[in-house]
Amino acid sequence: MAKTTTTLVVGSTGATGKHVVAQLLQQDQNVRAIARSKSRLLALLDEIIPDASTKYASKLQVTEAAILDLSDDELSKIVAGCDAVVQCLGHTITFRGIYRDPHRLVADSAKHLSAAIESANADITGNKKIKFVVMGSDGVANPDGTDDVRSRSERIILSLLRKLVPPHADNEATAAYMSHDLAKDNVKRLEWVVVRPTDLVDGQVSDYVVYDKPQGGLFGAGVTTRANCAKFMVDLVLADADGSSLWTEHTFKMPVVHDAACAAEKKDEKK
Repeated sequence: MAKTTTTLVVGSTGATGKHVVAQLLQQDQNVRAIARSKSRLLALLDEIIPDASTKYASKLQVTEAAILDLSDDELSKIVAGCDAVVQCLGHTITFRGIYRDPHRLVADSAKHLSAAIESANADITGNKKIKFVVMGSDGVANPDGTDDVRSRSERIILSLLRKLVPPHADNEATAAYMSHDLAKDNVKRLEWVVVRPTDLVDGQVSDYVVYDKPQGGLFGAGVTTRANCAKFMVDLVLADADGSSLWTEHTFKMPVVHDAACAAEKKDEKK
């Protein structure tokens, strides 16, 4: 068992975020969550783990709010004392969720949380860094240019998505901020990883594989269960605490996660 940590989870009632909270609690870790509805979060956790809301009550603190409605000071107080922050935000896949404000929910939240981490840890001496794990997408290229160049048809599709589908542009803005702009904002108290799952599906936790860049084409390259995406993020949070080198392997990178079984099938198809 890893030593006890405290992690803030943002997007905790989302399809992936609820698994992050549940898995951290199952590892006997302290969790702080920001959610619009505490009762909804507790109900979701009870669906994953029977009686989780009662069993882990002492380990879970919930702030009922929308992340962008919190002031800098309010968010800094929530972040204070956390060893890690996990952002699992995304846009609701409805007309309102895609095309109404906030168009930059993910990017603006990443900036808000980065500033809060810096503020909350400004007076801490030593070299301690707070882990910041951000959920992205393998449809977004790594701004450092290390991903393989997409085919011409895929580049056209991505260009259209960038112009017509605000959530895609939001995810690209988030990747650009994490990769390039954090340093400009003089954020020094955190280390980050942007986790890029391939096509997300519902399912159970199983083995996963991690790549340094997207595999195959834009569509049909593989799948990742939301529970497995959460497992990778939780493993990153607990790495070092449990003796794993996983965090140092991926710090300041944008790894892509696939379900191992699907990855093996794709590999066999190529033979």
